Amino acid sequence: MAEKGELLGQAIETSDVKAVSQLKEKLQPDGAWKAHLTLFPVVQRVVNPPFINPHLPKMYAVCRDLLPYLKPEDIPGLLYMEAMEYARRPKLPQLARGPLPKRRVSFEEVEGAIKENDREKTAILLTTFHEQEGAKALARRLLLLGSGYLTESLGHSVSCTAFILLEMLQRPGEDPWPALVLLADYFCKGHFENTPGLRREESASGGLSDALLLRSTSGSSFMDIHHTITLYAIERSRHLFAREEYDHLLQCWLAFMGKKEERPVSVDAKAGATADYATFFDVFSRREPGGALAAAVPMATFDGRKQLGRFLVRGLCDLYQGDYNPHYVTGLGATLWVIEGHWSKPPVATNVLHQYLGFLFSGLRSGR
Repeated sequence: MAEKGELLGQAIETSDVKAVSQLKEKLQPDGAWKAHLTLFPVVQRVVNPPFINPHLPKMYAVCRDLLPYLKPEDIPGLLYMEAMEYARRPKLPQLARGPLPKRRVSFEEVEGAIKENDREKTAILLTTFHEQEGAKALARRLLLLGSGYLTESLGHSVSCTAFILLEMLQRPGEDPWPALVLLADYFCKGHFENTPGLRREESASGGLSDALLLRSTSGSSFMDIHHTITLYAIERSRHLFAREEYDHLLQCWLAFMGKKEERPVSVDAKAGATADYATFFDVFSRREPGGALAAAVPMATFDGRKQLGRFLVRGLCDLYQGDYNPHYVTGLGATLWVIEGHWSKPPVATNVLHQYLGFLFSGLRSGR
């Protein structure tokens, strides 16, 4: 499968969708995840114009959160879907690494290079800061910098950044240069150049409440699902921050949500959990949110949540026909994260499933 990973990487590098498609039947469960892991360097160069946000590298990292729900035989389908998505999109030009400064580098210098819109200088300074202060310190500073731009970026200045950095942190033996070039390019394009002062509103001291989760997971529009994806990123990177910094990030997220109110939904799901995937997919493949929600909600329990995650990931991959919005994957990651932590709170679990399925099927029906 290492050879398959190399072939996939080459096909992605050259945007050869046909070559990826021809490899589909050759992808086997044994070693499929290792093949996924080999794609790290090239995936960091996948872009999604006209958007500046690095949706695809974020999607790549979120796939790590989907893995625990899958059986080995499920992974080739996920690998094929993501590889096709990387292959069909353009790539950032490669950037050779120049010499790093031998002096100490401050994060303020990084911000200065972003202000100058100098991608190469920013990447070199990020790499130097990474070597001098460590990956966690760099991740913390970049996320605090991105926190000032949630509204302008639909949350991506934190959500994309967080998952790219989290994947980098998972790979201490891997060269971080591709990821840091990507982030340098993104922060320069987004003009994310000034770290905001910490917000200190008293309402942040209570942390993340059920009421806030219900607000976030209400609605199934493009904007609504970004509220939940952004929260997912904040919570997944929470370990990087001091308490006052985490509270600040929550306050930035609350400002991004604005005056949105919670809108709990209910569902008639008396039939009980679906026992087998074929039955679940028969409902899921109709792309009707109500029916899929009724099938999914009974599974959002302590005993059923892993099977629900597996069925949703498999269903998403089995519906794939060569063209997906990356938010279908990142939104699913956010949905499963909410259920994993809040399965004992049916209103929250129901709301997040309603949000994701409504967003997914609306997008599939409209071709978005």
